[in-house]
Amino acid sequence: MAEGILRAAAGNLIDVHSAGSNPAGFVHPKAIEVLKEIDIDISTHTSKHMNTFLDRQIATVITVCDNADQACPLYPGQVNRYHWGFEDPSHAEGSEEEVLAEFRRVRDEIRKVFEAFAAGLCEGARIKN
Repeated sequence: MAEGILRAAAGNLIDVHSAGSNPAGFVHPKAIEVLKEIDIDISTHTSKHMNTFLDRQIATVITVCDNADQACPLYPGQVNRYHWGFEDPSHAEGSEEEVLAEFRRVRDEIRKVFEAFAAGLCEGARIKN
């Protein structure tokens, strides 16, 4: 969800990629569903391991899961590192609607943080120009 939201908020300013320390091997169908509700399509996204990007110049790393900050390596050229620990909605239990509500709650938290982050990037780009 984080990749889709950040792409929508700042994809015109930065190149966004997503990876995990222990990827599930698929994008959760409920993540696809709740992002579609806010007009973000992640249906073609894939689950990737963070080592996929070790040979790339990565300027900024943003971690979003509880222990991802400790598990994430330093990348060549990395300048910035941010951590926002969102709960993993894939562990939610309950009825179908309760689980969807948890996915929506986390989606909305991610969206609020990433839209603010993107606004800061836009402001920084405006000041530089």
